[in-house]
Amino acid sequence: MAGVLLGVALDGAGWHPAAWREPAARPAELLTADYWVDLARSAEAAGLDFLTIEDSLALQSSRAASHDTRTDLVRGRLDAVMVAARLAPRTERIALIPTVTVTHTEPFHISKAVATLDFVSSGRAGVRVQVSARPHEAAHFGRRELPATGVAEELFAEAADYVEVVRRLWDSWEDDAEVRDVATGRFVDREKLHYIDFEGRWFRVKGPSITPRPPQGQPPVVALAHSTLPYRFAAERADVALVTPMDAPDASRIVDEVNGFRGERAVRVLADVVVFLAGSRAEAEDRKGRLDDLFGHGYRSDALVFVGTPTELADLVEEWAGAGIEGFRLRPAGVPADVELIAAGLVPLLRRRSLFPDVPRAGTLRDRFGWGRPTNRYAAASVEG
Repeated sequence: MAGVLLGVALDGAGWHPAAWREPAARPAELLTADYWVDLARSAEAAGLDFLTIEDSLALQSSRAASHDTRTDLVRGRLDAVMVAARLAPRTERIALIPTVTVTHTEPFHISKAVATLDFVSSGRAGVRVQVSARPHEAAHFGRRELPATGVAEELFAEAADYVEVVRRLWDSWEDDAEVRDVATGRFVDREKLHYIDFEGRWFRVKGPSITPRPPQGQPPVVALAHSTLPYRFAAERADVALVTPMDAPDASRIVDEVNGFRGERAVRVLADVVVFLAGSRAEAEDRKGRLDDLFGHGYRSDALVFVGTPTELADLVEEWAGAGIEGFRLRPAGVPADVELIAAGLVPLLRRRSLFPDVPRAGTLRDRFGWGRPTNRYAAASVEG
């Protein structure tokens, strides 16, 4: 894998809550297909490897764990998987990774939705899984009450089973299960469709899926992780760990911790960084200051908030890559402004430093992460038997 992997995280008008009020923003178009297509095409034209699309089971809020009553911030969003499905035929190369909340939802539904996205994108799909401990999200479903203590351990244990079910369903059709023989009238080989017969604490799923095995076999599973419990989940269950270091030594420590959990699994570790970009650091700081004034206080994030120039960001990328970070998911504070500066400023600098390929990576999302197409577990079991 030559150079770092580079992607952008799309969320409405940008990651700063007041970004919708910037001059270049398009707040009237946030719920239109063309808005998302334009952003995706800009990211693709820049040569970026992937984009992610944020989602949740509740309205956006300026509070971490509850609703707020503010009316001066963006509220309302489109379903991430369906947005990705719209982007697939309007893009050619960039990979598409929608976010899904696995708490309260069903793995059978997500497995076929992501498999479908992989088909319509010709192997460019992934999925970012997240858990939710928010009572107001649980209230939308009314099926469970989250415990007052130990909730994180329970949610990640449930998420582990969820991902396992999804992966088994993706394998429940062997690659050559579809015969499509007009002469004999035989469309499918029923012996090559498999019951997954999963039984656990949270799920009992018989299978098989109603969607054939995706083009990638197993679309990459991505997880955001901030501490030991999610590091373990990402290393043991996901394919890509998005982590949030504050500096290069922190990045090195986190990479070592994730790698300590992964065993023989090929898990990539990418860093999340929020970016406020401008032609000079003073301009970037002024820009953030204006947005903070509109917001009512200084913007904070779970990830490092970078404020500066594309050159300074390239320095950070180079330093963190030396600490073991294999790629970056950049969260633009405002779009399209930061996406444009990533494309026009950061990417050319990384190419000159041999940190990013001159020719954009192509092929499937698994190809870009340096993985082959995995063997179907049920086909392998049949051969061994």
